[in-house]
Amino acid sequence: MTAAAAATTLAHLDTQAALLKEQRLLESLRALDAVFIAFSGGADSAYLAWAAYTALGARAVAITAISASFSRHDRAEADKFIAATGIHHEFIHTSELKNPLYVANNADRCYHCKDELFDQMDALAQRRGVTAIAYGINADDTRDFRPGHRAAHEHHVLAPLLDAALTKSEIRWLSHREGLPTWDRPASACLSSRVPYGTAVTPALMEKIDRAEAALRDLGFRQFRVRAHGELARIEIAKDELARGLDPAVSAQISEGVKSAGFNFVTLDLEGYRQGSLNSLLKLK
Repeated sequence: MTAAAAATTLAHLDTQAALLKEQRLLESLRALDAVFIAFSGGADSAYLAWAAYTALGARAVAITAISASFSRHDRAEADKFIAATGIHHEFIHTSELKNPLYVANNADRCYHCKDELFDQMDALAQRRGVTAIAYGINADDTRDFRPGHRAAHEHHVLAPLLDAALTKSEIRWLSHREGLPTWDRPASACLSSRVPYGTAVTPALMEKIDRAEAALRDLGFRQFRVRAHGELARIEIAKDELARGLDPAVSAQISEGVKSAGFNFVTLDLEGYRQGSLNSLLKLK
């Protein structure tokens, strides 16, 4: 989320309704004996982890899955959030890239990722005697194509933010109110989401995308994606940052950084950043 978008989020909101939803959320979490929270480090899962910790203390544990599709930046952000809040937290390792159905990168890729994540969390919960697992889907997420939700349903994973009807903007405002550093964090899906459906997802490709995005981050960009189309990197930058990206001097730096990551060709998408832009290809089939 850019600074302009963050300001808009805070300016147009029914704060009283958001606070009432937060109370319902906390009440629902207090009814649990203990819970594991699927924690990616993004705004939604961070707020849910905070809420669970507020409601249950040490009986709430945030769980972060490490794999080749989880960027170094996201891991560092998760570490910073945990250090700042003191929430109980553990890393686990998932093996979705060993699943041929995930590697094939069809439209249901996210299902296989979440199925692996919840398999691992289920096993850990059984060993620890924890009966509840929750994840951070919110009321806005149901509008997009998200096959991972099917895996959550099959594993009986709780959706406390959705049950409380909390929207993305409400979560950001409530996070800001509680002083959570993730309140304005840009959306950050896994690295596999940068790859067009039908193109195999491999650790080498994830590494190349991770390095390319690090190059843009080093140049000061906040909201962007590096979409990998073979040897071509298509760069999406948020519209209020795009003018800077189109400056010839900055464009040259972008090209140099992305090529150093392993791409041979670099292009800037004139439409700017769009969340889930590759899903538009599904509508053409």
